[in-house]
Amino acid sequence: MARIKGAVNAKKRHNRVLKLAKGYRGARSKQYRVAKQSVMRALATSFAGRKERKRQFRQLWIARINAAARMNGLSYSRLMHGLKVAGVEVNRKMLSEMAISDAAGFAALCETAKSAVN
Repeated sequence: MARIKGAVNAKKRHNRVLKLAKGYRGARSKQYRVAKQSVMRALATSFAGRKERKRQFRQLWIARINAAARMNGLSYSRLMHGLKVAGVEVNRKMLSEMAISDAAGFAALCETAKSAVN
């Protein structure tokens, strides 16, 4: 049985990592060992960043809803509680869009929430 050497597969693996490291500065884009570390960290950070972006958007929506609710005499928590009691199911993304583009509609929702709580 002939012995199989690993050079072809190793080269393929190295090239795959170096291709991902393209554009990195200095040894990070040239040397496999350094590039592998940089690529591993970059991939981990990008995964975490995709999760973080969802949190940041929710935070933004809540800030917008809170600002608009206070203009209508409610706090964010009272508005959300009132809408829940009234049985209005609108997600935060749509509420923030309404707060920006449809002030009259948002004011109507605020009145619904106020009447449901009181």
